[in-house]
Amino acid sequence: MTIHKEGYKILVFLLIVLILVVLVANNLLVSSVLGRKIIFYGCIGLYLLVLLFFRKPKRSIEINEKLIFAPADGNIVAIEEVEENEFFKEKRIQVSVFMTIFDAHINNFPFSGKIKYMKYHPGKNLIAFLPKSSQLNEMSSIVIENEKGTGVLVRQIAGALARRIITYPKPGDNVKQGDELGFIKFGSRVDLFLPIGAKINVGIGQRVKGKKSVIAEFAD
Repeated sequence: MTIHKEGYKILVFLLIVLILVVLVANNLLVSSVLGRKIIFYGCIGLYLLVLLFFRKPKRSIEINEKLIFAPADGNIVAIEEVEENEFFKEKRIQVSVFMTIFDAHINNFPFSGKIKYMKYHPGKNLIAFLPKSSQLNEMSSIVIENEKGTGVLVRQIAGALARRIITYPKPGDNVKQGDELGFIKFGSRVDLFLPIGAKINVGIGQRVKGKKSVIAEFAD
């Protein structure tokens, strides 16, 4: 396991702030030994939590263009047929992965293809597992089309704690299954809008791992 590049600056800044907090508490504000220990270990716990958030698990992937892999670590919170009105303008199967603050927040490409569409949408910061977060929250939409011309919309959605969505590709880029799509800082969700007829391989509440768990299979 390594630390993701998006965490470098935050972790250095947080370390400096927490060291200052401990020094000030020890020398100026807190007289009791117990109080100093609580602050010291509390700072360590907070730093480890943020460090955990920015971890980058080392995972390999077996490329399979018939399969749609999980774009992130988390829990499946929605599987439903919906009307996708942003790009395809048709019914799609929405599968949503909710990432808690304890999950690695790297987003990966679920299959290989070409970026046909991208758009950033400013919005609210509702709790990401709520169904209406797919329409109201800050989000970034990416449409990937495979070599057979089948497209899937991937939507990065900011949560209650998230304050920045990062999306790496640009329209027209060719992307590879398992490569990094982006990152969402501090709590989030990723929605997949799959073609009707795709075989869904997950269930509500199931834990999935990015690049490892198979969300669905393309129809032949």
